[in-house]
Amino acid sequence: MISANSLTLQFGKKPLFEDINIKFTKGNCYGIIGANGAGKSTFLKILSGELEPTKGDITKSKEERIAVLKQNHFEYENYVVIDVVIMGYQKLYKIMKQKEELYEKKELSEKDGIELSELEAAFLDIDGWNAHSDAAWLLNSLGVPTANHEKLMSELENNLKIKVLLAQALFANPDILLLDEPTNNLDIAAINWLENFLADFQNTVILVSHDRHFLNQVCTHIVDIDYGKMQLYVGNYDFWYQASQLAIRQLKEQNKKKEAKVKEMTEFIQRFSANASKSRQATSRKRLLEKITIDDIKPSSRKYPYIDFKPIKSIGQDVLQVKDLELPVTSGCIESFSFIVNPGDKIAFIGNNDLIKTMLFKIITGETKQQKGSYKWGLTASIVYYPKDNSSYFTNNLSIVDWLRECSEDKNETFIRSFLGRMLFSGDDSQKPVNVLSGGEKARCMFAKMMLSGGNILILDEPTNHLDLESITSLNNGLIDTNAIVLFTSHDHQFIQTIANRIIEILPKGIIDKSMGYDEYINSVPISMKRASLM
Repeated sequence: MISANSLTLQFGKKPLFEDINIKFTKGNCYGIIGANGAGKSTFLKILSGELEPTKGDITKSKEERIAVLKQNHFEYENYVVIDVVIMGYQKLYKIMKQKEELYEKKELSEKDGIELSELEAAFLDIDGWNAHSDAAWLLNSLGVPTANHEKLMSELENNLKIKVLLAQALFANPDILLLDEPTNNLDIAAINWLENFLADFQNTVILVSHDRHFLNQVCTHIVDIDYGKMQLYVGNYDFWYQASQLAIRQLKEQNKKKEAKVKEMTEFIQRFSANASKSRQATSRKRLLEKITIDDIKPSSRKYPYIDFKPIKSIGQDVLQVKDLELPVTSGCIESFSFIVNPGDKIAFIGNNDLIKTMLFKIITGETKQQKGSYKWGLTASIVYYPKDNSSYFTNNLSIVDWLRECSEDKNETFIRSFLGRMLFSGDDSQKPVNVLSGGEKARCMFAKMMLSGGNILILDEPTNHLDLESITSLNNGLIDTNAIVLFTSHDHQFIQTIANRIIEILPKGIIDKSMGYDEYINSVPISMKRASLM
């Protein structure tokens, strides 16, 4: 168990949290949600001891061990992969290294022998002999092949480093597990495995995630941070959403009844206050009227951008034909990569190799020249591309207003500002230089640019990266509702399931192409996920 007691954290004059009292108990998984800037990650840092609160404290049993998912992918560059995982249990790792140092000595003194004996006993007591096999099992389960276990971290690709750090956090059954965005940059097979692992985890899990499906699969409780307060809900993300919306509706209904009662009493008082026979009743109702209070419904601090993709012109029957493209992968290349895009298609491209999906999109948008094969767009195709890395669009110091004006046929200031307001850039925000924007702000600028273009082909490479739950929800709904053709990649299960009507999985030996939803695809072709994890 771990708890926050009268917790306050203040930066400057305004507190981020104020007088928080909350308890996290064993056997439960708590999802921390809230608007961008609400302090979700900061709260995890306070729980871990990385950050000190302004007031109040965090309490837990001295025997309980906290494990934290590290965010610095380059922290362990000179360490062996399997050792990095074992470092998740520092006590065990320290004993292991002390033993190694003693065994490397040519001769052991009597003192060394006593110390070694004590270390061996402690090593046995914390199940040290199974450390390597347990660490290897975690790595393999997450999709880090055995051939990489004895390599240095500096030799791994970034997507594998992420998995190693996650294995480190999960290692040796910690009592309290703190995970900040654990599904970021994980492939779908690894996310599915993590969901199952956490569902069976017997200790305390506290996590921050923008993946709605993941929150629904693993969370027993939701902690909603809003206006510096934390409200605990029993249930998963969908239950929280329904419960919070129901509470608002009920409060509004109560207020309507109270307002009707106030109106009725006020009218009675006005009619009969001067009437001698009714004056006593009028006075009595006036006293009752003074006691009726209309509840203050404070709107949530969450804000949803307005995302609506409306094609200016309809797409014809010929959309896109890809024939015999050659796409390089780690172990060679995928040859004869071919598919046809049809009117009405919303295609999710899945598979563990993110680089190959990005390369495909760069080729068909003309950003990269293909080595072999061909692609051909229909004459009516109007293509809009959302790249995974959008930094090249934001290198100048134009204000957001002027940046968007360059993308718009209508240059009118009022039009541009009203459009930005729908994307949550209001007042002085619209004057920010684009080269200092956050990842989420840049994403909203890109969506605004895409909407202004009126394209009938939308190509999006990991568009939910850097987005909060509110922006993900708005983008999700916008892509569901649009009549445009949509080609996209994502690691967000719910995002794929609710948008895609066709799945193309890229495998080392070719592709699987199915016209069906994502859940149906997983159930019909389960072996594909196992194959994809080998890419």
